[in-house]
Amino acid sequence: MDTKTVRKSIVQGKTSLGIELGSTRIKAVLIDEKQQPIASGSHEWENQLIDGIWTYSLEEIWSGLQDSYLNLKKEVRKNFDTELTKIGAIGFSAMMHGYMAFDKSGELLVPFRTWRNSITADAERELTELFNYNIPQRWSIAHLYQAILNQEAHVKDVDFFTTLAGYVHWQLTGKKVLGIGDASGMFPIDPKIKNYDERMISAFDQKTADNHYPWKLKEILPQVLVAGESAGILTEEGAKLLDPSGSLSAGIPLCPPEGDAGTGMAATNSVAVRTGNVSAGTSVFAMIVLEKELQKVHPELDMVTTPSGDLVAMVHANNCSSDINAWVNIFREFAEVSGFEISTEKLYEVLFHQALTGDKDCGGLLSYGYFSGENITHMPEGRPLFVRTPDSKFDLANFMRVHLFSAFGALHMGMKILVEEERVGIDKVLGHGGIFKTEGVAQKILAAAMNTPVALMETAGEGGAWGIALLADYLQHAEEGLTLADYLNHQVFGENEGIEAVPDPLDVEGFNLFIKRYEDGLPIEKAAVEFLK
Repeated sequence: MDTKTVRKSIVQGKTSLGIELGSTRIKAVLIDEKQQPIASGSHEWENQLIDGIWTYSLEEIWSGLQDSYLNLKKEVRKNFDTELTKIGAIGFSAMMHGYMAFDKSGELLVPFRTWRNSITADAERELTELFNYNIPQRWSIAHLYQAILNQEAHVKDVDFFTTLAGYVHWQLTGKKVLGIGDASGMFPIDPKIKNYDERMISAFDQKTADNHYPWKLKEILPQVLVAGESAGILTEEGAKLLDPSGSLSAGIPLCPPEGDAGTGMAATNSVAVRTGNVSAGTSVFAMIVLEKELQKVHPELDMVTTPSGDLVAMVHANNCSSDINAWVNIFREFAEVSGFEISTEKLYEVLFHQALTGDKDCGGLLSYGYFSGENITHMPEGRPLFVRTPDSKFDLANFMRVHLFSAFGALHMGMKILVEEERVGIDKVLGHGGIFKTEGVAQKILAAAMNTPVALMETAGEGGAWGIALLADYLQHAEEGLTLADYLNHQVFGENEGIEAVPDPLDVEGFNLFIKRYEDGLPIEKAAVEFLK
């Protein structure tokens, strides 16, 4: 990195900033004119289970955003000896789905209901039947309709509802808009018109007409924008909200706010048909860009879109790395009380690499890392569970291996439907997210779980924050007539196709033995949900 050149880009405002609000971390990434990360900042946070609802408070959202941006500013000042005051373009992304509903005065009507809540089963069933289209529990429209079914008093006062990314963008620009990828997790999209499906909008309004609400659905949904379209500018109030010091200039253009699925596609160059990516962190999802619509409705498969509006099949599992992180923290505690000092990175590296030395089928061990309910396996709530028989081979290697296998268990079940039943073709899959930070471990296990090569980019660890920074940078390139796919192929990635891991036949065989045990053992998890209160 040429420090002098980068400093000049920062001073002249020829940078792009992406900030993503993930489940456990808010991350900000600043990129230069060559789309390379030059500074970052982050803030750790956790959702809270309050009155049975997984949520984050508005105070946490803004303090977290401000802290991540402040940490980015500090890194810019430290590494480039300049203040960050001008930015070429900004983009915000966040966890998809969920429910944030506001009244006419802009007040939040009920606490933010995140994607993690499995409280909309009746809405899921009724809307899926009404639309003949899979509507998962975490989708925003499912939350709205469940509130209607519950006869919640706030529904009559809804003037606008949106996702977390849409909310942040609205507060900073005054624009009630949403990128099409994120919008496709609120309500079904018609890829032909790149907007909400009019037939389903009409069906919903007819279904709820007897309630006599003072709104129609389209009036309270955010406007849909595709990648490259202008989504407003940072207002004076917005600039102070993000940077209370007052040093950030207003007037900066913003790209459409996106969900973490869309930013994952951008960060892995997976927006063209027959490409796919797997984003693995607190949750895990695979996105496969389709050549044509699926033949039937599958409750395990979501239909969403790329940031450009192309149809995507998404296999989404609510749980991935949370239980692994909890166990790693136990090992950290042991190290600390034993008087040993070990960095978090080293701890993960040692434990993850140990998993590669275990028995191919994990020695007969079984785990479910279910911190929350799981749609694919039909679990209404989560109970993290580790089970073994007296003759299982219980050692550290198998213990770590089974938790990594389990992280991709529900994902595997969904992908099996996509590949075997729908015969969807996949040319390549790219992985990104925190679980891949330890080189060559989770990537190798995911390749076995999917039985397909999995590649990682060098930027895989930057994840969605880099992806939304790219979508912000794409604003100017869209004006030049470049499609998003061409921009990513030629401007960003070039010949870089990542480091590929090919499935090891023995690992595939071992995973198949494990997944049978995983499926057969689901009644154990169901019993834990029922009896462990």
